[in-house]
Amino acid sequence: MKSFYLFVFSLCSICAYSQTQDSLEVKKESKITLETAFPVISLALNASLEESKISNDSILTKDWIAENWNTKVFNPYKNTRKSYPLHITFDDSTYASPIPRKKVITSRYGWRNRRAHNGIDIDLITGDKVMSMFDGVVRYVNRHSGHGKTVVVRHFNGLETVYAHLSRQMVKVNDTVKKGQIIGKGGTTGNARGSHLHLEIRFQGIPIHPEYIFDFSNEDNIVRANSIWINDKWTTAYRHNSKRKSKVDLCTTEEEALQSKANEKKVYTVRRGDTLSRISSKYNISIASLCKENSIRRTSTLRIGQKLVVTQ
Repeated sequence: MKSFYLFVFSLCSICAYSQTQDSLEVKKESKITLETAFPVISLALNASLEESKISNDSILTKDWIAENWNTKVFNPYKNTRKSYPLHITFDDSTYASPIPRKKVITSRYGWRNRRAHNGIDIDLITGDKVMSMFDGVVRYVNRHSGHGKTVVVRHFNGLETVYAHLSRQMVKVNDTVKKGQIIGKGGTTGNARGSHLHLEIRFQGIPIHPEYIFDFSNEDNIVRANSIWINDKWTTAYRHNSKRKSKVDLCTTEEEALQSKANEKKVYTVRRGDTLSRISSKYNISIASLCKENSIRRTSTLRIGQKLVVTQ
C-alpha cells in the first residue's frame, strides 16, 4: 500500500512539472506574440494621431473663418494690432486664375497718384467671369468706396481675396465657394477707368503685395511657396511703384524675413524746403541714383509728405 501511495505522489509531481513547463511555454509564446504585435499597435497609434491632427486642422479652419467674422464691413480688423513678420501657409501649390483669359496687369501694387494702390489691376472685358482663387467662405458682398461692386472671400488659411469693380455679384455672404467657382462678372463699377478686375490680397486686414505671393506671369498659376513670411516692405504701398514690377526676394522662413527687414532700404519723407540736392547730400547718394530709384526726374517737384527711397 505504501508503494502505491509513493507511485501516485510521483505521478502527480510529474504532471505538475509538465503543467508548469507548458505554462512557461505559453508565457514565452505570449511574449513573442506581443513583441510581434508592437508594429501593429504602433501603426494604429500613428493612425490615431493622424486623425487627431486632421481634427485639429479642422478646428483651426473653423477658427480662421470665425475670427473677426463680419459681413457688414470691408475690413473687420481695423482695431487689431499688427504684428510682423506675417506667416501664411498654403495646402495648395496652385491657385485658380481669377479670370478666364491671359492675366495682363495694367497697374501694380504701389504708390499711385499720391495714394496707395493696395492691389493689382488685371485687364478684362465687361461681363467676363470672375472666379475664386481658392476654396473659402464669402465674407463680404456689397458696394465699397472706390471699388464699386465688391466680393471678399476668406480662405481656410486666413487669407482674404478681394474682387472689385464687378458688374455683377453672383454669391451671397456666408456662401461656401470652391476654387475656380464663379463669384461675379467683371465690370467698371466704382472709380474704374476702363473695365478691369481690381484684385487685393489681405491677411488680418493687411493688404499684401499680390505679386509677392503669386506668380501672375506663369500660366501654371503658381503659389510661390507653401510657407511664406512677410515683413512690412510687402504691405506698404509707398515702398513700391505701381508702374514698375517689384523684384521679389521671397522669405520662406522667419529668419529670412527678419534678415530681409534688417537689409531693407531706407525711406525718407519729404519736408518743407527739401531739394534733391539736399537729400542726396544727407544720405550720400547721387541725384541720378535718387531719381532712378524713385522713378522721378531732376526737374520733378517734390511734395511735402512724399516718400523717397534714399539707399541704393
